Amino acid sequence: MQVSVRRLMGNWDVGYALHTHVISSVYLGRDEHGRDRFDNTRSEPGEALFQLKYRSDWAQVQPLAEQVRVSLLPLFPDVGLIVPMPASVARPRQPVTEIARELGRLANIPVFETIVTKASAPVGAPQLKNLTTKEEKAAALVGRFTVKDVIGGDGKWNALLLDDLFDTGASMEAVCDALRTYPKIGGIYVGAITQGRNS
Repeated sequence: MQVSVRRLMGNWDVGYALHTHVISSVYLGRDEHGRDRFDNTRSEPGEALFQLKYRSDWAQVQPLAEQVRVSLLPLFPDVGLIVPMPASVARPRQPVTEIARELGRLANIPVFETIVTKASAPVGAPQLKNLTTKEEKAAALVGRFTVKDVIGGDGKWNALLLDDLFDTGASMEAVCDALRTYPKIGGIYVGAITQGRNS
């Protein structure tokens, strides 16, 4: 898989994505519903992620996790645990959780799937995907993420927060804010499969 590692800036210690999601995009006009249409050329990680998320091609999990292990994990010092980003869309099987599990298996690092929980949006609140700016998204996420004390024993561990598509970074920053309140978390690293055009 061809990658072009990208630095991700935010309130974490270090962050990287494997590649941009889309390499090129050609505007095709509007469809019958008035929505803009594009002919997108995705990066290899972007295409694999697209197939996983929108075509339920679960065979993409292993190569994506392996690419994170090879290309990103060495950039993060002493990762003690992996935290998958809480999903924004409820699915019976979550792509980012599956990638995190496989990465944990490949790298022999524990995965904590329930350490961060996301509260539902208030009734009548707009969906995050319908908000356009990072500021709007950040405001909508205030107080929505909480941390559970699920790490046994004492000490601090460096956490790798793993997401599939990094867009504005508002959700990642909100989760990092929550993780920083947990005394058992040391450094916070961010890894993403792809970086969107809004970041």
